[in-house]
Amino acid sequence: MYSLLSPLRVVEASSFVACPSAGLYLAQMGAEVIRVDQIGGGPDYRRWPKADNDASFYWEGLNKGKKSVALDLGSAEGRELLAALATAPGDDAGIFLTNFPVSGFLSWEKLSARRPDLILTRVMGQADGGPALDYTVNSALGIPQITGPATLGDQPVNHVLPAWDLLTGGYAAFATLAALQHRRATGKGQEVRIPLADVGIATIANLGQLAETLHGGDRARYGNDVFGAFGRDFRTADGKRLMVMAITPRQWTGLVKVLGISEAVAGIEASRGVSFATDEGVRFQHRDALFPLVEAAVALRDADDLAREFDANGCCWGPYLAMHEAVRDPAMVTANPLFSEIEQVSGARYPVPGAIATLPGEERLAPVRASRLGEHSEEILADALGLGSGEIGRLFDKGIVAGA
Repeated sequence: MYSLLSPLRVVEASSFVACPSAGLYLAQMGAEVIRVDQIGGGPDYRRWPKADNDASFYWEGLNKGKKSVALDLGSAEGRELLAALATAPGDDAGIFLTNFPVSGFLSWEKLSARRPDLILTRVMGQADGGPALDYTVNSALGIPQITGPATLGDQPVNHVLPAWDLLTGGYAAFATLAALQHRRATGKGQEVRIPLADVGIATIANLGQLAETLHGGDRARYGNDVFGAFGRDFRTADGKRLMVMAITPRQWTGLVKVLGISEAVAGIEASRGVSFATDEGVRFQHRDALFPLVEAAVALRDADDLAREFDANGCCWGPYLAMHEAVRDPAMVTANPLFSEIEQVSGARYPVPGAIATLPGEERLAPVRASRLGEHSEEILADALGLGSGEIGRLFDKGIVAGA
């Protein structure tokens, strides 16, 4: 956690991954993020993975450091309160994140009529307003058809990591701050629409894969071979598996030196009339000769021995760890200043990450647990909307607002 965005106030009404992660990133940089939920929780409140008591690890992970207001969004009065919070006055307010539909009570037309300089960042599925999730976007991009070994033929492989959700969340946070900068310069508000599908296809195009397909056809499957470079998994003498890469000339030179294969590599270069010294693409083209050579050399060495020499010679490599090993790895978690062990709202205590960025000139604050639903309802209604205790009490009594 950092305090760079304080005293910015962001109101979030969202569910699932992309939009909540945008709010999370803003909160971790110091914004006051107020999450507005349906009383009892929204559609992702009990989403897997879960704790033994049925609390969602997923939900509390994406909502760390946010304040919570619980409203009856099925009622006209509850929807009115959400709209009022989204458009509340103040130079550092009037910033709203949502993945609610384009039309309805949270439409740009209705909200901007209340506050013309509102910044409304809306995460969507499709640009036309149609629904989409990370996995339906991924299936439509052709990624499952190039994931996995060639022996799968045309059988798709769905990914485990929701990459498009996470990219969309990061882009939504960036676009929100860009719109805020524009408002500060011009006084103008605007709606920013970020469709998940557009993030997916734009990313593929930015990586050159769209042009590759148009000019050469669909990419083949290469299994664990890294496309266009030297990279693959190799097994050591003590049975461990390492991911070994050689993108830069230094990484390639170091790898050849550590494995003691310079003479054999020179022989391949001479016989094929190529040089592997500077061109990663050439290494990929001739992986049929290079991979067996590296595989045999790695198989003669223990992983710890190789790790020391790889590090000393500027090589790029990484171990294969099961997730239960990764969470106990000092470099990844247990000695990483990114993490602090805190008790979350589920009652479970475990390492929790703060802001991903490291700012050497700023104090890194410990992450803050997710809030209980409605934990800050009374505080926010008083501070943001200026409601008195009598009115707040009436809303609680009527069931429009709930506390923790």
